[in-house]
Amino acid sequence: MGYPNTLIFVDLAADDPAAAGAFYAEVFGWRNDARPEGLYHRMVPGGQFRNPDGSDSEIGNLHLGIFKTANARPHPETAGVEPRSASVEGRKPRIWILISDDDTPERILGEAEKRGATILWRNHYWSEFNGFNHAFRDPWGNEIVLWGKAGSDPVIPADYTRE
Repeated sequence: MGYPNTLIFVDLAADDPAAAGAFYAEVFGWRNDARPEGLYHRMVPGGQFRNPDGSDSEIGNLHLGIFKTANARPHPETAGVEPRSASVEGRKPRIWILISDDDTPERILGEAEKRGATILWRNHYWSEFNGFNHAFRDPWGNEIVLWGKAGSDPVIPADYTRE
């Protein structure tokens, strides 16, 4: 294999993709691209990945999809197939979101909680990857981990847990 397979998209499950699309648009400021409305929503964060110097690269940011659990599209069976509900128990994939330099975890967590999310944890430092992180579960059971860059000489606040 000469060139690796490329991750292009990750989808979240929701029984109401329109509401989930509005949730993510309000919490993260992403464009909610309903295609088609209520069945599949593509969340478009906009912008480009950044170069080390802070300028925009030629690589566009990744997108996130939200699919309707009752009829996960695309699928060869137009009426969909079982299961028709999201998995809410046990471990599941987590989505990691890099906190913008002009945003804060407090604002994001507050907006998410105000819209029905459950805060899983706040104020944790992970030394292995040198980042500050916080997490919430959205109203549809999807887990989101927020990642903040700690920098080259991180100052870890006293109230942060550490590993």
